[in-house]
Amino acid sequence: MANLVDFVQSEFVTKKDFPQFNSGDTITVYYEIKEGEKTRTQFFKGVVIQKRGSGMTETFTIRKMSGAVGVERIFPVNMPALQKIEVNQRGKVRRARIFYFRELTGKKAKIKEKRRG
Repeated sequence: MANLVDFVQSEFVTKKDFPQFNSGDTITVYYEIKEGEKTRTQFFKGVVIQKRGSGMTETFTIRKMSGAVGVERIFPVNMPALQKIEVNQRGKVRRARIFYFRELTGKKAKIKEKRRG
C-alpha cells in the first residue's frame, strides 16, 4: 500500500523548487488569492516556527507581528497557490520547533543571524 502511495505522489504531485529553510529563518511567502473572479498575489513575511511532515503532507508555520498582535499561518509545501518563497535571513536557533518564541516580546524576540562560513 505504501508503494502505491509513493507512486501516486511521484507521478501526479508537482514538486515545486523552493529554497531550503529551517526554523528560525525569516522568509517571505508569495501566494495567490482569489477574490471573486480576480486573482492577486499576496505575501506573508515572518519567522518560521516549525516545519512538520514529509512528502505530500509537509507543512511549515510562519509567525509575524501585525501591530501588537501575533499572527501565525500554516502553509502546506504542495499548496498550488504558493508562487515563491524568499529566504530573507537565516536564524540561529537550537530547536526545530521554537514555540517559546510566541511569549517573547521586544528585544528578546530577536533571533540572531547565522554567520556564513
